[in-house]
Amino acid sequence: MHKVVIAIGTNLGNRKENIEKAIEKIRENKITVEKVSSIYETAPYGYTEQPAFLNCALLGETVLSPRELLETLLAIEKEMGRVRKIHWGPRIIDLDIIFYDDLVINEPDLKIPHPDMQNREFVLKPISEIAPCFVHPIFCKTVKTLYEELKNEKARKTP
Repeated sequence: MHKVVIAIGTNLGNRKENIEKAIEKIRENKITVEKVSSIYETAPYGYTEQPAFLNCALLGETVLSPRELLETLLAIEKEMGRVRKIHWGPRIIDLDIIFYDDLVINEPDLKIPHPDMQNREFVLKPISEIAPCFVHPIFCKTVKTLYEELKNEKARKTP
């Protein structure tokens, strides 16, 4: 079995229901969900002219390969009605692989660990709740450390 961390986000429709439905579908697809973080409401990232998001993360195990996991998550997104129109735009559901064991994969359509996670509080905060000691395989820092560094950086920038 492989340890995986998946980030979940939604800002369209019944957001809480979207998260619950996505977790249910993840469970139905060879992914054992061990822990799910609290749900956090967050401002949009990147493209800001859109509704606020609900975000959470889950820690799980799977027999799926990284590619199979990606394909499974994309199929769940599609089944739930995700339409990709605007980069970082509104979405009914967003499922991102953040970690897969301690693998580093850099393919055009599959990047693990998620390449921008260290800059996203809405990713780090829920993961630090459920897997604070998970070590980022490139930065060699725990999720908790990355989250603390991001919070400190934001505090320094705030007047």
